[in-house]
Amino acid sequence: MARKFQPRMATGNDLFEGDVVYFTSAGCWSRDIADAALALNQEAADDLLTRASAFPNQVVGVYVVEAAIDDRGRAAPAHFREEFRTRGPSNYPEHGRQAEKILMYRYNEFDQAFVRERVAEFRDQVERRIDGSLTEGEFLPLRLRNGLYLQLHAYMLRIAIPYGTLDSRKMRQLAMIADRWDKGYGHFTTRQNIQFNWPKLRDVPDILDALADVGMHAIQTSGNTIRNVTADHFAGAAADEIADPRATAELLRQWSTDHPEFQYLGRKFKIGVTGSAHDRAATKTHDIGLRLVRSSDGLPGYEVSVGGGLGRTPILAKVIREFLPKADLIPYCEAILQVYNLTGRRDNKYKARIKILVHEIGLDAFREQVEARFAEKRAAWPGVNPALLAEIEASFAPPAFEAPGEGAPVLSAGLRSFVDTNVTAHKLPHYAIVTVSLKAIGATPGDATAAQMRVLADLAEEFAHDELRISHEQNVVLPHVPRRHLAAIYARLKEAGLATANVGLVSDIIACPGMDYCALATARSIPVAQQIAETFADLDRQRDIGPLKIKISGCINACGHHHVGHIGILGLDRAGVENYQITLGGDATELAAIGDKTGPGFAYDEVVPAVERLIEAYLDLRTEPGETFIETFRRVGMAPFKAALYEEARSDAA
Repeated sequence: MARKFQPRMATGNDLFEGDVVYFTSAGCWSRDIADAALALNQEAADDLLTRASAFPNQVVGVYVVEAAIDDRGRAAPAHFREEFRTRGPSNYPEHGRQAEKILMYRYNEFDQAFVRERVAEFRDQVERRIDGSLTEGEFLPLRLRNGLYLQLHAYMLRIAIPYGTLDSRKMRQLAMIADRWDKGYGHFTTRQNIQFNWPKLRDVPDILDALADVGMHAIQTSGNTIRNVTADHFAGAAADEIADPRATAELLRQWSTDHPEFQYLGRKFKIGVTGSAHDRAATKTHDIGLRLVRSSDGLPGYEVSVGGGLGRTPILAKVIREFLPKADLIPYCEAILQVYNLTGRRDNKYKARIKILVHEIGLDAFREQVEARFAEKRAAWPGVNPALLAEIEASFAPPAFEAPGEGAPVLSAGLRSFVDTNVTAHKLPHYAIVTVSLKAIGATPGDATAAQMRVLADLAEEFAHDELRISHEQNVVLPHVPRRHLAAIYARLKEAGLATANVGLVSDIIACPGMDYCALATARSIPVAQQIAETFADLDRQRDIGPLKIKISGCINACGHHHVGHIGILGLDRAGVENYQITLGGDATELAAIGDKTGPGFAYDEVVPAVERLIEAYLDLRTEPGETFIETFRRVGMAPFKAALYEEARSDAA
């Protein structure tokens, strides 16, 4: 007996708008899935794909997907991924296309000319793609070099925020872009970037020009090159800091941008820098991690780690040099990259990261090759131009801090809660570091509306020396706030919906966009984060639970850093059904650890109850209220948590 053939339909994305479209029986494309032509046997499916692929200058990413037939005989999605493509992201369903002065580095003349030339070059490439002079295959690497992806519903533009530092002018420009060319919001990422999810292809060059107006760009936010260099979001303000790491990050940015040797690496390459013993930059998850240290003689330099990365093969970076003098930074990093570029694997993209090379040949063998190459480079290295180095260092001098004034302000109950969770000690006692949570209960982690961006810009300009930071934990930081302004800042944040007092607590969840947006995702992340936050919405309960890092990824690429979450959640596709794997014990700090898998995964509607069982187990296991989740896990191990997770689940089901 012949197997019944699954109905299929052809789909893709409109070249110009990025909209999801469907091939119809009339031989044209429609945004309405009900118009889709259905193929009922293999021969018809092959013919459908052939006819649908004949429009390369109208539609990109054409493929045939399994369909269902509704009770009116029309096409409908058969897979949950296609449901999201049809109706739009679940966090903003109305956004579905089918549902109709400060001291910081300023670009010099060379930087400005370089960025403008890149914009003009890309504008020409977009025009040639639109008129058909470039095929999609030819255009793909060009758009990726400029941070432009094609996601589930539309194009996505990723913009670099080097080492996470912004001023009010830049933030207001991002707000303008969100309003004018997107849907009124942006998404801040774990790489200290911002993503806009709905730009039209023809508008992207205008967006890039607007970014260039304020010294921003999207260069090297994608592709197999050196990505945005990240740094500690408390840089220049933290009391435990040896030195501000942003000067190092800026030097690396200038060296790596459009570096002719490193534009076509085996895979993407990430560098993170911290200036403190306490690692707030997750440096051990980077291809190169740098920590500012001092030698026994008091000389400044770096501890250099290499070979970190998450994804399908999570590995923590290993120390390759305990002390590297500051003057040797560029030739040493160049030596690492040259060894990787020449000897790293290119036969398999999943094994082309530097972490695989270091793992396969061993750290000692890798170090030997790097040191040999470094010796050659150092001998010929003239050093960084002293004038340039002085310019960079001066760009990160502290602002003109206020002199100490009267005592700390009287705190209301609401402000006290905010200060307890969202305010960190500054290196000056009459100042504070304020972290603004982008994790309001039930909101999308990392999202900020254009109106909220403008509020943050205003607060920075009025009260905080005109400086903002984006953290790898998807929050916004005001690094230099005189304590006398805390009440005024809190009142303005509360009015804007930005005063959630949950930084570091159970609802301060890191989450990637997941299948609500990302074409690579295999399950949703955002709704899981929202449901967990809503379950633990009571802030008194959150404070009783204490510090807890929950991190969620929608696929094995691990953009949500789930491997280094105290509780990590990975969404997978198991036979067309969302399934969530849980890990415990991960850590992204100086005590970095990869979390251990608990066991079998959980269905979508089982994830939140599973997290509840884990937290209840922790509360029963901790020895005192001050013992955190991760401390308890390290003390007692996996067994009692696993028992609570699975034995109680079986008991509940019985």
